[in-house]
Amino acid sequence: MGFQLSPTSPAGKWLGFVTAVWVQAISGNNYTFSNYSDALKSLMALTQLELNNLSVAKDVGKAFGLLAGLASDRLSTPVILLIGSVEGFIGYGVQWLVVSRRIQPLPYWQMCIFLCMGGNSTTWMNTAVLVTCMRNFRKNRGPVSGILKGYVGLSTAIFTDLCTALFSDDPSTFLLMLAIVPFVVCLAAIIFLREVPTASTAGEDKEEVKYFGVFNAVAVVVAVYLLVFDVTGPHNRLLSRAFAIVLLILLASPLSVPTYSLLLERLNRVGSKFGSDLERQIIDPLLGQEIVAANQLKPETVVAATPEKPAVAVAEAEDGVLVEKRPPLIGEDHTIGEAMRTVDFWILFVSFLCGVGTGLAVMNNMGQIGLALGYVDVSMFVSLTSIWGFFGRIGSGSISEYFIKKAATPRPLWNAASQILMAVGYVLMAMALPGSLYIGSIVVGICYGVRLAVTVPTASELFGLKYYGLIYNLLILNLPLGSFLFSGLLAGFLYDAEATSTAGGGNTCVGAHCYRLVFVVMAIACIVGFGLDVLLSIRTKKVYTKIYSSKKSKKSTVVS
Repeated sequence: MGFQLSPTSPAGKWLGFVTAVWVQAISGNNYTFSNYSDALKSLMALTQLELNNLSVAKDVGKAFGLLAGLASDRLSTPVILLIGSVEGFIGYGVQWLVVSRRIQPLPYWQMCIFLCMGGNSTTWMNTAVLVTCMRNFRKNRGPVSGILKGYVGLSTAIFTDLCTALFSDDPSTFLLMLAIVPFVVCLAAIIFLREVPTASTAGEDKEEVKYFGVFNAVAVVVAVYLLVFDVTGPHNRLLSRAFAIVLLILLASPLSVPTYSLLLERLNRVGSKFGSDLERQIIDPLLGQEIVAANQLKPETVVAATPEKPAVAVAEAEDGVLVEKRPPLIGEDHTIGEAMRTVDFWILFVSFLCGVGTGLAVMNNMGQIGLALGYVDVSMFVSLTSIWGFFGRIGSGSISEYFIKKAATPRPLWNAASQILMAVGYVLMAMALPGSLYIGSIVVGICYGVRLAVTVPTASELFGLKYYGLIYNLLILNLPLGSFLFSGLLAGFLYDAEATSTAGGGNTCVGAHCYRLVFVVMAIACIVGFGLDVLLSIRTKKVYTKIYSSKKSKKSTVVS
């Protein structure tokens, strides 16, 4: 028909973003450990400490995400996605073979390796998606981060509810889904997701805002739909299957955005043949992409003046004199070494540890926390944490972006708010009042989501996008580190100290005392994180003032 859909076309760019959303919707499998942890514990006759160390092995896989960060500057997006999908297929596939009893339980150290592979697979998927989309939509980093990280939060509920609806919550079938579904979805992203030129006109900026509004609306509908399914209790087989079909349709509905963009593009092409004056946005190849914002400025570098190439840096050298190299300022592009030499990086790193480390401890131990408090089915709490984590992610991404544009509000302030609220949630769970686990699951989910969605664009604004893949994965080291400290050590040792041995060689604990001290210590950690985030907000106020001024200046220029 004379028209070909290209990944670099407007419709192709949005189709790539849709596949990125799908990848994120299935890449939260690392948070689903509670759905099959009890099966592993009984099958392998593990103590709680041994089980928690298995979950730590899963999270240690994220430590090897540095490999994905290094590869993001050297390998194409499709190759990175392929590595992650194959690794996940092997890691979760072996776990399925064990839990389904198709093979005998492997030695403990071998199980640690395959859980580590499953955990590491998501770092390749997340790196490929986040780095590519943050560069493709660099003027809307907050909404991009909120949407993508929001779907990661929903992925636990999507997997859990689909498995419950179709397979009666069978742990072995659940693991089979974790092995196959991400592999298939990544194949679609391999075809369509590419790094393309960012928006270069005011019309494209408005179009991005409009389309991101559609993605946000669809995501909220999916989250509410999952929440309704969870809170309405057990369902018969017919209703469960109908739920699954509608959920799949909702997940496919973002395709309406690239479809609309494709139709608009074709109409404009037809109009141009007849001399129509239809508006057509032109994408220039990375040249003059945007008015340089504060976080895009390059540090001054040593450049020799020659007749062919005058010495020019951020400030142009005068009379051929060399410009002395200086360390980049916060808001400029940093290498990983330059970032690690700043105080701000370590403040962000430690505060991130306080939030995600404690949140992971709750997610990894949700099965045993629920059983200790007398709940037979804990899948409800797993889904609640996931769904409300989505609201925290998607809401904080857009809201923090709005307040930067309106009042130059530093993004880390939202992290501070989430930390203090998370501390309140842990105090509620420590009190073990009736219904406190429901409230605590919601609060922890929201705050964990805010922590992830806000930290992602914050890192890019403080340290630039040039080496963002590696810097992001260095921050993600907090996941295995936090899992080890708060889940493997703190929760594991304190639970075993309260538990009684069982005949099979494992142990069990029933009562509010099992995790009370764990929650108290994690609440204190969150208060520390709150103080660090407030400090970072004060230190980075000038950066966000510059970003605000740049956006306001550009807006005034467009209006003029």
